[in-house]
Amino acid sequence: MPELPEVETVRRGLEPVLSGARLSRVRANRPDLRFPLPDGFVQRLTGARILRLDRRAKYLLAPLDRGDTLVMHLGMTGRFEIAAPSSDRATRPGDFAREVKPDDKHAHVVFETEEGATVTYYDPRRFGFMDLIPTDRVDHHPWFATMGPEPLSDAFGARTLVAAFNGRKQGPKTLLLDQKTVAGLGNIYVCEALHRAHISPFKPSGLIAGKRLGPLTTAIKDVLAEAVEVGGSSLKDFAAADGALGYFQHRFRVYDREGQPCPTPGCKGTIAREVQAGRSTFFCPVCQV
Repeated sequence: MPELPEVETVRRGLEPVLSGARLSRVRANRPDLRFPLPDGFVQRLTGARILRLDRRAKYLLAPLDRGDTLVMHLGMTGRFEIAAPSSDRATRPGDFAREVKPDDKHAHVVFETEEGATVTYYDPRRFGFMDLIPTDRVDHHPWFATMGPEPLSDAFGARTLVAAFNGRKQGPKTLLLDQKTVAGLGNIYVCEALHRAHISPFKPSGLIAGKRLGPLTTAIKDVLAEAVEVGGSSLKDFAAADGALGYFQHRFRVYDREGQPCPTPGCKGTIAREVQAGRSTFFCPVCQV
């Protein structure tokens, strides 16, 4: 599933086309994605202006001038394709490992703007979803009400983790993946950040010294910022917006590198993999303590 950097890459790809644009026509080619589309979906969007395009965790949010916010989640295989009037070829915001031409039978929602751009949402597996929520209620909606701070914001720092880890028996990976601790972190970047901070993903969080949490928050911010800069990670089912591959995958220190030497200078460890809460955890058993 796309993680925060991939979703941010998609947001940046869509922003020039959708931010400030008025939707002249909207088509929903089926009544549902993962969940049913909201009542009056097409009518409520047609003629509305998108004030801006935001991201909260792994969600895209488009506040409208009519008082609703269009909330979009990519799920596992959701992707957008942009056909701009100034270009003779469609582009895709984001990043993908294997280029697959979108099949029209998976073109579920189509947005057309007054400026002549067409943005099509494709989703073969239909794990993504869209909804319309009153803008003044977004923060109170069950999807967002208990979310922690954005990891790239000033609201996220060592104090966040000190409070979240205090007295807890779960490992730090488990707590970092909890959206109540910090919003938007996923398996790949938590593995990478814990390795950079030399912290075991399995050590009881309450036993991790507070002085180690500052470097951990820095590692989280750094690994996310670097991934956003290069367009995220090239994952099997994820497609970005301009068709360009992301290259952060070549910077992975531990993720998907089981059996390879640990890249930490002077460390003689070998990257290991263990299944933790149904997900693969990659780590160095020597330098992550």
